[in-house]
Amino acid sequence: MFDVALSSAGSYISLATSFDGAFSPDHIIDGKPDSFWLTTGLFPQEFILSFASLANISTVRIHSYNLKNLHVMSSTENKPTNFTKLTSKELESTDESLQSELIDIPSGTSAVHLRFIIESGYSFARELISLFCA
Repeated sequence: MFDVALSSAGSYISLATSFDGAFSPDHIIDGKPDSFWLTTGLFPQEFILSFASLANISTVRIHSYNLKNLHVMSSTENKPTNFTKLTSKELESTDESLQSELIDIPSGTSAVHLRFIIESGYSFARELISLFCA
């Protein structure tokens, strides 16, 4: 299955609410298993993933630590505006272990942008995020 979220596929992070030069938001979609985005640990946090063009999305896989409540929204606009809520998910606590969550997206969803809102986490520790979209 082709990962439309990879930077090598033309996707990019158009917004992120926190930045660390060593663990930048671009790491979310670089495809490297040992890189990630590091947040500040305060909530909410969010990032917007922008695709090279309109993409059909059926699933999102998110790899994280300490993430509890996540909302996923989509937009088909040229600019990342007018988002529609797709789904919300409460992830299970993994006692500081890697979370790998497959999130089903409603059938027939197309998007130019996906907005991810991290509403809460299981600790004040920083969240580490990487992503796969198909």
